[in-house]
Amino acid sequence: METTSVHLTQRRSARLFASVPVRARGVNAEGRKFRENSRSVVISMHGGLIYIREAVQLGAEMVLVNPATEEEQECRVVYLGDLSEKGTRVGVEFLSPSPHFWGVEFTQQDGPGSTRSH
Repeated sequence: METTSVHLTQRRSARLFASVPVRARGVNAEGRKFRENSRSVVISMHGGLIYIREAVQLGAEMVLVNPATEEEQECRVVYLGDLSEKGTRVGVEFLSPSPHFWGVEFTQQDGPGSTRSH
């Protein structure tokens, strides 16, 4: 998997463009439970940007599961982007940092301003 560091604003850790399979489960905007398979767009040790077909609300909590490792990570919706054919781009923040959740090794050099490829 090829990823590239990106920095747009001051961040706690590097953000990497990476398409990583993920399962999401939570409660949609209508109060119904959902589960769906998705992929990341951008990842960091503090969360990521994923596609979700279900309508979710800002501040909603959900659980992401990495199907390769079955690791679960609780997160909060912090951004709702535009709707596309893949779903809505949803920014999630992990409730606790998880540097190994995505299966990518984040290093201290992956701070703001880093342009190192992985």
